[in-house]
Amino acid sequence: MTAHRAEPPGKPLGLRERKKAKTRAAIQEHALRLFKDQGYAETTVQEIAAAAEVSPATFFRYFATKEDTVVLDRLDPVMIELFRRQPAELTPTEALQAAIRQSMSELTDDEWELESERQRLVMNAPELRVRMLDQLYEGIDLLVTLAAERTGRAPDDLSVRAWAGAVVGVMMATYRQLAIDAPLPKYLQTMDLAFDQLDGLKLSSGD
Repeated sequence: MTAHRAEPPGKPLGLRERKKAKTRAAIQEHALRLFKDQGYAETTVQEIAAAAEVSPATFFRYFATKEDTVVLDRLDPVMIELFRRQPAELTPTEALQAAIRQSMSELTDDEWELESERQRLVMNAPELRVRMLDQLYEGIDLLVTLAAERTGRAPDDLSVRAWAGAVVGVMMATYRQLAIDAPLPKYLQTMDLAFDQLDGLKLSSGD
């Protein structure tokens, strides 16, 4: 992934923010490559900083821990903005499906390989799986907020929370099956099929 994709469409960042996003992206990319080449546990923050040509102090300004270089998903802000920009007549499922496809369809082969490597690390390192579990709960809360906005339902509406949990489950299952090994077109095709399984949980506008 590249740094500019962390910038939500329609909301250009200033020069300082773009430089920070570029530095954060470079640190993460070097970290993921080092983890792939020599192992997650064997790679130190000092080695990541050296590869990214920054100081360890600079590393810690962008990432509190080594784990954060893996759990950070730079596509999230883009997908959130794209979700909110989808036509109002789309259901939350349709809007999310479109946002995911739009945000990922422009990834290059190298960018997709980095994302696949990030998923490999999460699956194989116990300490990262624990962190990812926390993020999954945060993801459910975020989807609840987005779905409530789109439908006009209350965030504590059980149907909204059930939808958000089901979506996270579908995405987890698809990632585990495909994100590690499949080419991006195959992944997107399977994601579309997986989202079709949520037809019974389509949310409509609240009464």
